[in-house]
Amino acid sequence: MKIIYSYPAITAAILLCFFGAQAFSQGIKLMRYDEDYSNLKDSGRNFYNKLKFLPLSANRKVYFTFGGEARAEFGGKINEDWIKDQGFNDSFLQRYSLYSDLNIGQRLRLFVQVNSALENGSKYGPAPVDEDQLAVQNLFAEYRILLNADNKLAVRLGRQEINYGSGRLISVREGTTVRQYFTGAKLMYATPRFALDAFVLAADEVNFGVFDNRPSHQANLWGAYSNLNIERGGNFDFYYLGIRRDNAEFEEGIGKEIRHTIATRYWKSGGGFTYNLEAAYQFGKFGNGNIDAWTMAIELGYLFEKVKFKPSVNLRNDYISGDKKAGDGNLQTFNPLYPKGGYFGFNPLIGPSNLIDLHPYLTLTLTNKLTAQADVVLNWRYSLNDGIYRPSGNFNTAGSLSHHRFIGTTYLLSADYQFNNNLSFSLGGQYFKVGEFIKDIIPVWDNSKFFNAQVSYKF
Repeated sequence: MKIIYSYPAITAAILLCFFGAQAFSQGIKLMRYDEDYSNLKDSGRNFYNKLKFLPLSANRKVYFTFGGEARAEFGGKINEDWIKDQGFNDSFLQRYSLYSDLNIGQRLRLFVQVNSALENGSKYGPAPVDEDQLAVQNLFAEYRILLNADNKLAVRLGRQEINYGSGRLISVREGTTVRQYFTGAKLMYATPRFALDAFVLAADEVNFGVFDNRPSHQANLWGAYSNLNIERGGNFDFYYLGIRRDNAEFEEGIGKEIRHTIATRYWKSGGGFTYNLEAAYQFGKFGNGNIDAWTMAIELGYLFEKVKFKPSVNLRNDYISGDKKAGDGNLQTFNPLYPKGGYFGFNPLIGPSNLIDLHPYLTLTLTNKLTAQADVVLNWRYSLNDGIYRPSGNFNTAGSLSHHRFIGTTYLLSADYQFNNNLSFSLGGQYFKVGEFIKDIIPVWDNSKFFNAQVSYKF
């Protein structure tokens, strides 16, 4: 049976939280298991402090933390597949989550989170990233082996979300209604300037229903991710990632894929000059052939902190390899692994495989609560012998029907309003002007349009 939650229910949930959750909202993070409310053990015992720090022992070393989220989004698409007169399609998306974090002393914790992601209205039904009616999103035990300030070591076992770097290859996928998770083991080591995670994880099969997701019973993702911070020298990430897919699809064909990625990233955020430089090389086996793929991303920007509206001017440029020759058995198409869904737009129609893009954008801080951003993204195929791929990396459209390289230009406008640390509202619009490649592969083509509005409350 299809689940539909009402607007009054959403409004009531948001208002309930809005009028009283300010005491603990400063600690809210993208990964909810990273939040730490142990500092509330000696605070005033109002309702919301109790919600974040509920002691179960006299010495307050055993305690619960509770939290969650309510998010609603309306989106509209016009000619979303570049087909003329395809018409208007709209969706009402909802996401609800609740979590509980049980800390048993300083060394042991148990974390559980359930999520409900719902889609209503689309004439094509929900996409896989739009709906998972009820699922266990996180369910893990963590044991802290080392606890001192200079050396921390912990092991985590169970179902868990992960998010690394800029999210180009490993992302929790916050932009979509269904967030991404894995099941397995992770070892985490950290010092004040160095961190290293090593993991072996399975990507479970996600279905639309209630508690119907299935374990894959095989390692789909394994590797190690490290970060090194050099004082006045920026941040370095070094990582290795391995994946396995038994029925991977590319224009080259469908086959078993064992792929290894070695990569590095050099970055700096904050005020003044900012940068993000990332490069990755992939090798392995696809069927009986060899994998030889790569990507390089350059992003440069400057934040004018002392200028009115604090403008940030940025330029991003990606080069992502594609297959050189279809049918020869070997594969040069880059696989983005488990990327964020909206890296190239709110409703991206093309993803980070066989792609060159040039992406200038401007961000303005209009008030201390309101920010706005304008983007232009120009997209080309890297290889004329390969097609285009979806944001997930899955094969979309063959490239053999066209000798043109230019795919199209995306224009974006967005704004975000932060009412407080808990409640936010955002809206955006996107216009995709098709290039010669799209005109070749779609005989009766048209430009596509997309807009959305989203309200989110986290507590």
